[in-house]
This record gives sequence, structure tokens and C-alpha cells, in this order.
Amino acid sequence: MDISERKRGDRQKLARLIARESNAMQRDRLRSGLLVLQGRQTLEVSASVGRSRAFVQRWAYAYRDGGIEAVQGRTPPGRRPRLSPEQETRFVQRVKAGATPRDGVASLRGRQIEGILDREFGKTFSLNGVYQLLKRHGFVCLEPRPRHPRQNPAAAKAFKRRAPLL
Repeated sequence: MDISERKRGDRQKLARLIARESNAMQRDRLRSGLLVLQGRQTLEVSASVGRSRAFVQRWAYAYRDGGIEAVQGRTPPGRRPRLSPEQETRFVQRVKAGATPRDGVASLRGRQIEGILDREFGKTFSLNGVYQLLKRHGFVCLEPRPRHPRQNPAAAKAFKRRAPLL
């Protein structure tokens, strides 16, 4: 396979990208391009990268036709977030501020936050979506302290009265 550098310094740039890359698939794509640029044959590159011949050819030709940008990974497709980054920042601040008199409750729960998102941000979320959004921003549900089923509150109170000071 005879592929030459598209731009001067591409070999060094590929080497730097390989060193920084944590995704194994992407690293193998970049390594395939670099090894082919160094003049190695397809089967030799395939053996050293541990991928198929077709894999090596696909990414070597991608480099040949489009340069390093064609070999670099793209962001995976998916649904766009409902809230923009600045809206998410405002949302987090609003939740941290707590309930207001307008909310009509003492503390915010999922349904109230669902209403806030609808009223203040114009976005509709399911209750599960609200909880996922809260979890993504580091909020967790409060849970009561666990109590043993055989716990005796009267005996605990008596123990506290009789216990010696430490």
C-alpha cells in the first residue's frame, strides 16, 4: 500500500493523537494510518494492529482521501439535549435554591421539578426524565435512615439515660 503524507507533519501529529487516545478502536484507526504512512504493507499492519485487512484498508484509504480529520472519530449520533448548556446551568441553580412560595411546597420533589421545567423553561419532561436529569447533575434522592425491624425505641431511650458519660 503506497500512501504518502497529505500534509507535512502528519506522521508526528498522528503519533501525538495515538499517545493521547484512550478509545482502543480509535487508536487502532490512527495506528493503521501511521503504519501505512511508514511504508508497511497491509498484512503487516493488520497483524501489528490486531485488526482485519479490510479494517486497515478502510482507514488507510480514509486518510488518503480526507486526511487526519477523516480518520478521527466523530461524535456518536443521538438525540440532542432538551436543555441548552446555559439552561442546564440555570436549572441546577434553581434546584439548589430550593422551593419558592410560587411552588407551593416546602421541598422540591420530582413532580414539582417537572412543573418548574414546564413553567420556567418551556420544556416537558416525564417524571423518569426529570430524575435522570437530576442524577446527571449530581443530585440524589434522600432516603430515611434504615431502622432494624426489632428496634425498641423505649429501650434505646432508657439506655441513653443510664449510659455512663464517656
